[in-house]
Amino acid sequence: MAGVAVVGQPGRQRLSDLAGYAGGGGGDGSGVGGGDVLKHSDGAWLRAAGGAEAMCTHLGPVRSELEIAHEGLNAGTDGLTALAELGPVRASWERRFEAARAECGALAGKLRAVVRLQGGTDEAVKASLVSVACGGER
Repeated sequence: MAGVAVVGQPGRQRLSDLAGYAGGGGGDGSGVGGGDVLKHSDGAWLRAAGGAEAMCTHLGPVRSELEIAHEGLNAGTDGLTALAELGPVRASWERRFEAARAECGALAGKLRAVVRLQGGTDEAVKASLVSVACGGER
């Protein structure tokens, strides 16, 4: 497909390849219509959303894993002040993991919303250009 740049696909375009599109024209920056088409891809956004969801899933069991890892830790350690600090440190990490998990979950939803929004914008732009004459033709 000559003249088509797919935004969001690794290795499919370079910034210099897209320079002609800024002029609205034919790929050479002249502003003259040449049939070049700029399309975006949902792929990058959907992969990022999937990655955020995977991170959310990965962080899910951390609290219970920390709890299991700390079982019996204080047995026989009376008088060791360093272990007294372990409780607040653990609680701090649990809060951080939960905050990261919540952020990843929210981010996944926002990234998927971008895909929906771009698709709607593409359709709206396409519909608005139907009435525009190309090359002075009517």
